[in-house]
Amino acid sequence: MEALIPVINKLQDVFNTVGADIIQLPQIVVVGTQSSGKSSVLESLVGRDILPRGTGVVTRRPLILQLVHIDADDRRKTSEENGIDGEEWGKFLHTKNKIYTDFEEIRQEIEAETERISGNNKGISDEPIHLKIFSPYVVNLTLVDLPGITKVPVGDQPKDIEIQIRELILKYISNPNSIILAVTAANTDMATSEALKVAREVDPDGRRTLAVVTKLDLMDAGTDAMDILMGRVIPVKLGIIGVVNRSQLDINQKKSVADAIRDEYAFLQKKYPSLANRNGTKYLARTLNRLLMHHIRDCLPELKTRINVLAAQYQSLLNSYGEPVDDKSATLLQLITKFAAEYCNTIEGTAKYIETAELCGGARICYIFHETFGRTLESVDPLGGLTTIDVLTAIRNATGPRPALFVPEVSFELLVKRQVKRLEEPSLRCVELVHEEMQRIIQHCSNYSTQELLRFPKLHDAIVEVVTSLLRKRLPVTNEMVHNLVAIELAYINTKHPDFADACGLMNNNIEEQRRNRMRDLPSAVPRDKAAAGSQSGSVSEQIDGGTGNWRGMLKKGEEGTAGDRAVPLNPFPASPQRGHAVNLLDVPVPVSRKLSAREQRDCEVIERLIKSYFLIVRKNIQDSVPKAVMHFLVNHVKDCLQSELVGQLYKTALLDDLLTESEDMAQRRNEAADMLKALQKASQVIAEIRETHMW
Repeated sequence: MEALIPVINKLQDVFNTVGADIIQLPQIVVVGTQSSGKSSVLESLVGRDILPRGTGVVTRRPLILQLVHIDADDRRKTSEENGIDGEEWGKFLHTKNKIYTDFEEIRQEIEAETERISGNNKGISDEPIHLKIFSPYVVNLTLVDLPGITKVPVGDQPKDIEIQIRELILKYISNPNSIILAVTAANTDMATSEALKVAREVDPDGRRTLAVVTKLDLMDAGTDAMDILMGRVIPVKLGIIGVVNRSQLDINQKKSVADAIRDEYAFLQKKYPSLANRNGTKYLARTLNRLLMHHIRDCLPELKTRINVLAAQYQSLLNSYGEPVDDKSATLLQLITKFAAEYCNTIEGTAKYIETAELCGGARICYIFHETFGRTLESVDPLGGLTTIDVLTAIRNATGPRPALFVPEVSFELLVKRQVKRLEEPSLRCVELVHEEMQRIIQHCSNYSTQELLRFPKLHDAIVEVVTSLLRKRLPVTNEMVHNLVAIELAYINTKHPDFADACGLMNNNIEEQRRNRMRDLPSAVPRDKAAAGSQSGSVSEQIDGGTGNWRGMLKKGEEGTAGDRAVPLNPFPASPQRGHAVNLLDVPVPVSRKLSAREQRDCEVIERLIKSYFLIVRKNIQDSVPKAVMHFLVNHVKDCLQSELVGQLYKTALLDDLLTESEDMAQRRNEAADMLKALQKASQVIAEIRETHMW
């Protein structure tokens, strides 16, 4: 059991060499308010004056103090090896192998190191000072001295000094492997102890809290600490131990710790004879030693598991950093090939690292084709941006100066081209989206698939530049092809297309059915043959009127009323110009808003139906052909040419040294990971050796 504490000391030394606190080792954390006697308790355990003294905040950095008991043989061997003249000495981690035999020099070094990091104006720091004391008069312990709990900032301390100290204390006592040594002065109310209060926050059951009551000799006359020491005021599971500190006068007069312990024993025998053997500095040291040993024994199994897990993690991290490059030519070709393969696999959906947070690579390209592009095309209204007046105007313009008997085919072709042209913009946008995704795949491969590239930032940048350039070159080619797909549709309006012919036939049937319905609704007094003749004649008349408009009717609008569906302008021509003024025929306005005649209404409906029917045919073609063009001219071309493009641009002897230059911090990170892995492996070996002795 006694050997367990040296095991922890060895582990502490191992992790000190790499400057890591990733393993929470068992230790005793001393907590208390300012001037509660924390420093005196620690010095009593050491048996020497080693800590800075003064008013206000004196301890301004955590002090990790390892007490190492040495017997005569060990002392003699160490003295011979290191040339030490003395039976007690100390070593700081930050001064490497320097040996301190003068304890006053140790105190001065603590002050100097504190000011080096924390300044000389009462500021605090969470960076610890590591000190080991070797002595035949100490028991094996690992103690952590922390700044005293304070409420009011002094000097140049920040206004939140109370919060800073509290967070620092919680950082150490939250370690489940620590024992909390809560120090409270006897001449204060135990119920208001800040040390016990903060300890209870992280250890509500009190399983790892030991209370120390200091300054027993300074209690008011007529009072004693019997109830406190017996646990009647505040019960503490691990116990309450009372001690007597040296007064400031004792310190000024250089009273030794040994003399103070002797006087302490005499005081306890006189004031608390029944409790003398369960209080005092010596009893506190033995109790802490025993508690720490049992605590270490309970923590070691979990500690071993934690160390093994971390060792595996650092091994994986070290593997990701890779080994130093020996054959640069082979390494460069390997990295280029791997990147090209991962890029293509990401498009194909066979990459090793599958993204789960969002669509990526080929899946996103598929989504762009069939969801984004598809929905955009379907949302395009075949008659969008086309009003009835536009259709009517196109019909009239297509007839020229001659009245038309039938709907001119030229007007349909003119209007349908205008509508088909609207499909070009979403098609080009589809190319742009796929191009952006192909660019995003580069970063995806860098982050997830080829982390080795992170070692060589210049190679990574060069690969990104080559792939980006290849994509940039393919973009105008693909855009030109998509533009041509729309231009092809505009070049020849195939009114003999099977789907379009079917739509026209269906439309003619509907028109014929409407004509028969009108014939059926004629009065019975009208002969069917004359009615049919009149209908045909009226149809021709309507065509003539629809072609040029009823000019006479428009001129005499004010004189003659119109009925039925006869075309009537809502905005009449202006009155005849006054006599003597010239007439400009080009100023005659075109009626903008008026009710269409039956013939005009029917002609517009025919054209609109034809446009819609043909537009849907073209849209279907574009929706099918654009993704195919993008795949052939952009996606597949890049996949097929990427490997050869990278090799041709980068696999050159003159570029080897430059491209395979590691980032500045990569070598450092590799060394740090290697050192940490060695430390963890060594720590695991230390624990394994103890386990072999069946000590737990």
